[in-house]
Amino acid sequence: MPGDKVEVAKHGLRVLAILSALMGFASISTDLYLPALPSMARALRASPGMMELTISGFLVGFSLGQLLWGPIGDRYGRRMPIVAGLVLFIIGSVGCALSDSAWMMVSWRVVQAVGACASVVLARAIVRDLYEGARAAQMLSTLITVMAIAPLLGPILGGQILIFSSWPTIFWLLGVMGALTLAAVLTLPETLAPERRNHQPLGRAMLHYLTLVRRPQLLGYAGAVGFYYGGLYAYLAGTPFAYITYHHLRPQLYGLVFGTGIIGIMATNVINARIVARFGGTRLMRMGTAVAAVSALVIGLDAWTGWGGLAGLALPLFVFIGIAGFIVANAIAGALMQSPERAGTVSALVGAIQYGSGIISSGLVGAFADGTPWPMGGVILLCGLGSLACAWLLVPAPGKIRATV
Repeated sequence: MPGDKVEVAKHGLRVLAILSALMGFASISTDLYLPALPSMARALRASPGMMELTISGFLVGFSLGQLLWGPIGDRYGRRMPIVAGLVLFIIGSVGCALSDSAWMMVSWRVVQAVGACASVVLARAIVRDLYEGARAAQMLSTLITVMAIAPLLGPILGGQILIFSSWPTIFWLLGVMGALTLAAVLTLPETLAPERRNHQPLGRAMLHYLTLVRRPQLLGYAGAVGFYYGGLYAYLAGTPFAYITYHHLRPQLYGLVFGTGIIGIMATNVINARIVARFGGTRLMRMGTAVAAVSALVIGLDAWTGWGGLAGLALPLFVFIGIAGFIVANAIAGALMQSPERAGTVSALVGAIQYGSGIISSGLVGAFADGTPWPMGGVILLCGLGSLACAWLLVPAPGKIRATV
């Protein structure tokens, strides 16, 4: 294992680029084809609601698939399961490109998601294999900063593709990206030595999730990031209507306002990477959840009363979204420290909670839609308070934290 760390350190930028690509598969797999949804609906003779199932189906596959890949990565190492996942992603992308019905598209999107999530969950486990404590949080912040470019460029690139070609080209491009990433992964050394692997049968290893969820400290970290991600997905589901329809923001300006939140995420991740070694990841995570909870209160107040208009809603939303850099990386790093011998399984549990909360929160925003921003604001308020409670009630104060092995 020390030799692997030295080998990886010699190629730091290349490894950083590969890990960023692996962690960015969730965003690029969805953001790239968003501009094509209307033309896909026409071509596949499907309703807009049916086409939205291609997004929710992807999230379901992405969330549940992680629970499978985590134990596999702990038993067989990181590299080959990532390779298998990328092959599955390529097959799913080709299936999407060749789909001639909406249900076929949804099915292939689930296959695509199950393959893509292997890259994300095991990339985080690789970070834990190579780094510990504040250094792991630094690396995760750096990776999140780099991968945040995907939501900014994905819709733009997808729109440009549609000018010159049709929507299947987007999925062919995703398949090519998967193949290029696969070739790059094959150049990486294995980071989990055979003697550090979990050799239990996979069925028994899956049961280890029951042990993990009984650890309050780990649930504190996982819950903090899970509730926060629930708020992020409520934002994604609710802001198009709240900004454009309710507050009459021009659609051309929506992307600009949305982009400011992504820039905020990138900025706080850069800051977190610089100061986490000095202040500690848990302290910064707690501070981040406190800021998120306060901004969520303001969001809920504006969404309920209309006080402050568009600015009164957009400004606290910017704060809520932008503070991600102090919550996500530090919470994930803290969770991975709780059971380092099963980093893949812990990473899978955290990832499933992250994206599972997104499915629930975005569904709640849609279920309680009433023509106002309140359903979005109410869900974000609950998620902000939930994240705060997990970080402050379940995670011990800095200095009292210890890893559980």
